[in-house]
Amino acid sequence: MTKDYLRAVYDLETQADTDEYYTAWAATYDEELERNGYRSPQRCAEALARFATFDIAVLDVGCGTGLSGQAFANAGFHDLSGQDVNAEMLERARQRDLYRELWVTDLDNPFPFDAGTYGVLAAVGVIGPGAGPASLVGEAVGALSPGGYLVFSYNDLALATAEYRDALDEVVANGTVEQVFAEHGPHIEALGSSSTVYVLQRR
Repeated sequence: MTKDYLRAVYDLETQADTDEYYTAWAATYDEELERNGYRSPQRCAEALARFATFDIAVLDVGCGTGLSGQAFANAGFHDLSGQDVNAEMLERARQRDLYRELWVTDLDNPFPFDAGTYGVLAAVGVIGPGAGPASLVGEAVGALSPGGYLVFSYNDLALATAEYRDALDEVVANGTVEQVFAEHGPHIEALGSSSTVYVLQRR
């Protein structure tokens, strides 16, 4: 019987626990999420398509096995790169043949490139409790040049956690970005969970 990983993923506490968990989950990750109705990737891709041209360079932050990259490709984006902390997940992403480049990222320096290298940073289901820290919002914004976009989702847990709400409020309030899109909708249908998809444009 195949183990279901989805319902325990939000209980992970340390980065070591997370890495070990995702390494074990990699082989069945796509099937389990698709079976449970994972909607945030498609919603993020459709939101980005309202604002960005399809030839823009997109970095899929925390790309995992490439489910989110596939959603962006399906929407029409074709200059895709990806990074993730887990090498096993990245190997699965590589097999999709979607990405121009892929690399294992360092949590202490998640965006090791000049600001503006990518016109879009996409973080689908990545920033939230049990996953990426709230600081990734500001760090991602800092990796964009004026006119660039950050598209990301906050699930129910992130929306209910002050540090994640504050991280978003801070970059909007200080004038670094304009929030050009926000929409609440389904995240993982089988769990009855929802998420808000945001598009921020760097000023």
